Amino acid sequence: MSRKAVILVGFMGTGKSTVALALAAQLGWRKVDMDTAIEEDQKSSIPDLFTTRGEAYFRQVESDVLRRTVQGSDEIIVSTGGGAVLAENNRTIMLEAGLVVALTASEQTIVNRVKNDPNRPLLQGNAAAAVPALLEARKHAYDFAHVKIDTTDKSIDEIVAIIVSNLEQA
Repeated sequence: MSRKAVILVGFMGTGKSTVALALAAQLGWRKVDMDTAIEEDQKSSIPDLFTTRGEAYFRQVESDVLRRTVQGSDEIIVSTGGGAVLAENNRTIMLEAGLVVALTASEQTIVNRVKNDPNRPLLQGNAAAAVPALLEARKHAYDFAHVKIDTTDKSIDEIVAIIVSNLEQA
């Protein structure tokens, strides 16, 4: 692999932010949470961006921030938003930046993890109804990743170990 970067992708609630934090701590690399970077860039929360500017605007900002984040970066862990993979140009950017790891989880695990989170604009307060439909719509969205890890029954340490092992082999 030409550059040392790990890009975590996956549906909301699969553990991207938590895994990124643990992975960055173990490797001593810089961690960037895309949602936080977007909010800092736009000086607005993501739910507010969705409400005031719409999803299309948000997705364009997401692409711009992703490109700037990984451009020329080494030793970086990037935790993307769940929908970042929807744009083909984002998938290309990620694949060129480093090791792309897709985190997955069972539908019930995802619902349990996100049902009380008010910062999920696509759920609109009803995770049990929204998650299955979104999972179906995105069922192949993460297939481009170099590695897939089901986080349902794994500890954070187990997930980090799998990623480190794959990074060493890349």
